[in-house]
This record gives sequence, C-alpha cells and structure tokens, in this order.
Amino acid sequence: MSSNRPTVVVGMSGGVDSSVSALLLKNKGYNVIGLFMKNWEEKDEHGVCTSAKEYADVVSVCEKLQIPYYSVNFVQEYWDNVFSHFIEELKKGHTPNPDILCNREIKFQVFLAKAKSLGADFLATGHYCQIAGPTDEPILAKGFDPGKDQSYFLYTLKTHILKQVLFPIGHLNKSEVRKIALENGLSTAEKKDSTGICFIGKRNFKDFVSNYIPYSKGPFLTLDGKNVGTHEGMAYYTIGQRKGICIGGPGDAWFVVGKNAQTNVVYVAQGTDHPALYAETLTASEASWVSSPPKVFPHRCKAKIRYRQQDQDCHIESMEDGVMHVRFDTPQRAITERQSIVFYNGDVCIGGAMIQKSGPTYHELGIALRDCN
Repeated sequence: MSSNRPTVVVGMSGGVDSSVSALLLKNKGYNVIGLFMKNWEEKDEHGVCTSAKEYADVVSVCEKLQIPYYSVNFVQEYWDNVFSHFIEELKKGHTPNPDILCNREIKFQVFLAKAKSLGADFLATGHYCQIAGPTDEPILAKGFDPGKDQSYFLYTLKTHILKQVLFPIGHLNKSEVRKIALENGLSTAEKKDSTGICFIGKRNFKDFVSNYIPYSKGPFLTLDGKNVGTHEGMAYYTIGQRKGICIGGPGDAWFVVGKNAQTNVVYVAQGTDHPALYAETLTASEASWVSSPPKVFPHRCKAKIRYRQQDQDCHIESMEDGVMHVRFDTPQRAITERQSIVFYNGDVCIGGAMIQKSGPTYHELGIALRDCN
C-alpha cells in the first residue's frame, strides 16, 4: 500500500451499508481494509452459524473491491461488556438498550483499538450520521436520511473519538446506498437490513431471553390493585407495551404502565392515552456529552427518549450530583427506565444520559390528558 495515502479500516458487517462505505472510501483514494467482527457464537435453526454467513458476504464484497480483509473475534468482550449487562438490567425490570452500550464498549473502543493496531488512520462504519465542524473539534450530526439517522445510538462518542472516525454514507439516503451497491455489482445490494439485538439479530425475544432468565410468573395488577391476569415474567414487558399482554374482557386494550421488581408485579391500565403513561418530567444520570456539557441551566434544547421519536422541545432544568432534571413542553408517553434520552441542538447531537425515573405521571398528579391538549 502507498504510504502517502491515509489508511481506513472499515467495519464490515456483511450488509449493504458497510459495503458501500468501503466502496466510497476506495473511490476517494484511501487505503481500505475490511475488518469483520465476530461477537456472537450461535447456530440458527438449520445448524448454520449466522456469523459465518455474514462473513461470507464480507469476503464477497471485499474481493469484488479488491481490498484486503480480516476477521476478529470479540465474543468474550461482547459478553462481558454488553450482553451480561443487558441480562442484568432485564432481571431488575429495566428496559436496556444494548446498541448504545455496544457502540461505546465494542465498536468504538476495542474495535477501534484493533483498527489502530493494523495501522489505520481512521475507522469507518456504515452508520447513518455525519461528522461536522472543524477537524480539530468535530461534532456529531444527524444522518441526512431522517428515517435512518442513527445519532441516537452514538451520543456517547467523544470529540477525540470522532477525530478518528468516518461515516461515509451519512450524507446519503438509504435508497441511494442501495442504488450505488447495485450499480457497482455488490452482492449485498438487495440484502435486508439487520434488525433486533445488536450483533445477535432478530429473535423471538421471549424465547431468546428465557435461555438466560428463568420464567417467573406474577400478577398483572391494575393501578387500584385488582388482579386481572398472570404475566410470564417481568423481563418480557416494557412500559407502553400492548402486544403479548393477553388480558381479555370489555373495554379498551390493556397497556403496561409500571413494574415492580421486588414484588414481581406488572401494572396495567386500559387505553393508549391512559394518564399513567404520560409525564412531563424525568430524571437521568450517567450523562455523556460529545464535547462539553451545558454551562448554564436551565438549558433549552430538543430531546428524544427513544429511537425514531420526533425531537421534543424541552429544557434541562438542572444538573446536580450527576443527576439531571428534564422538563418537556408537552407530555411524553411511556418514559422508560434505563432507556436513553438524547439531546439535540438542531441537527447536532450534543449528548445524552440514561433515564433514571419518570417524573410523576398524569395519573399520579390527577390530570387527564385531555386537560393539556
């Protein structure tokens, strides 16, 4: 390889996004190396190792592009730093987001270190987000495609990490990425997007989790203490969930509105707009800022409390002893413990934190949702 061209290691997943990322970087004149991560060891129902199938697609693309490629095994690191935490949070009745932890602990830590050991100047991934600002003080911005923007999952990246990272497709729509792949004869051009748990894929959540958390049935209780059914295990339910509750009877559909890990109770209520699902405030901890935290409070910005949610107007009222207090302009539905709240100024992601607790719900405050519309 030429020594006067920067070297980029591309995190190759076997999907179209990382494939096109490698193509675009090669066309720009970078020395490109494809690197595949094996993070999970398990065979599918046909006895085929899923990571082996993904790696075969990586090999196909890299050979088409005539770039070198390698595979690295991070199964133990993924188990220790991501999956074990995911299971422990579920046991506590929380709803964790392993994708955020995976990006922080695996992709942009151990994987980045591996890329550097191969002589890389940069690590590139197929994330739909962008790096903006000056080269000595880069900022994290949303991807151009609003339906694919992944900045929500990357709020833990710091400026010093962004200096070493490239997001080659962040300025493109997904349809454009597929078109480029087709025009260049990449075998992954029409491959379906991966879904489900980070590096594990789409599974029947209940069946999968039951391999690691024993079933522990308990009561579905209404907010006034009436027993209306039996749940299969608290870990299988999250705030705002409707599917899988299976409570019959007249009236509106039932939704999960609360959980108590100590008593193994899942609280439910009827109606998608039940006041117990709505609150205007929350507390959060474990804040992570891309560059520097707000200097003055209250800090006005926008935020989202789940991926794909529209940005919501809010202000961070205070930050004391590592705990922030956030108030939204409009009530938020199904604020969920241990999900992330991610903050934005326009299209710039400034950071985020882990939701610690929802503020008092409208049910607790005795407010009907219609009173605020």
